[in-house]
Amino acid sequence: MTLQPDPDAALVDRARQGDVRAFEMLVMKYQRRIERLIGRFIRDTDSVADVAQETFIRAYRAMPQFRGESAFYTWLYRIAVNTAKKALAQQKREIVISESTLAGNRQDDDETYRPEHDLSHGETPEAVLASREIARTVNAAIEALPEDLRQAVLLREVEGLSYEDIAQAMDCPIGTVRSRIFRAREAIARRLRPLLGTTEGQRW
Repeated sequence: MTLQPDPDAALVDRARQGDVRAFEMLVMKYQRRIERLIGRFIRDTDSVADVAQETFIRAYRAMPQFRGESAFYTWLYRIAVNTAKKALAQQKREIVISESTLAGNRQDDDETYRPEHDLSHGETPEAVLASREIARTVNAAIEALPEDLRQAVLLREVEGLSYEDIAQAMDCPIGTVRSRIFRAREAIARRLRPLLGTTEGQRW
């Protein structure tokens, strides 16, 4: 299988050679995405910008060691996750998924996006309440997962990364990634069954 070229390769090469402007362009490209990522792991929203800044500082210092064996964002993602974990250890905070994420994957990429725009015409208050209850249940289920399962399912379901990229980000075999995501989905499904009326073997 032919690997797709990294669209950031040219900027990365320049940044590795000490071109500060090239690195600044990478920061501009990924800052919002990295901040949203960190916001899913850190409860203290006031700390998100600081942790994101620390992520980019670490990335800049590590640029000479980047060999292009993965996409730049996958490498940056891993630094962000590790930086968030360090911040959490210092702050003794729990890792959670932000409720805004439950509105849908990557919808906040659109500056004009508003959750209410997704409401179907004629949607009843009962349906809205049920949807919110499901969202709360999913949030609680993800929060209760062990860290390795929580991180894997967030990378897959929220960030939309491939299994290969998740394996790179988590530094583990693809088989381990698949197992973690399967177990995470099963745990979430168990929480949802009473609400959705599904049986064992079915998910949401």
